[in-house]
Amino acid sequence: MKKLLRAIEVSLSATDAARDAVQEILRQGADTGIFFSGAKGRGNPSFELTAQDKEFLRAVSIRPER
Repeated sequence: MKKLLRAIEVSLSATDAARDAVQEILRQGADTGIFFSGAKGRGNPSFELTAQDKEFLRAVSIRPER
């Protein structure tokens, strides 16, 4: 249980740090973007954000483009 709680704390700290970094970049007038890459398959590869991806983006104040 201690390992799980520590992992959660570390994850939350990393999200906070990422959000702070993105906000500082925006304050300085630059734009930000995060690119996700899916595994290549046959034909046209498709990629959908997972619930965890969307939650991370929301946490760092980034709205996914459609």
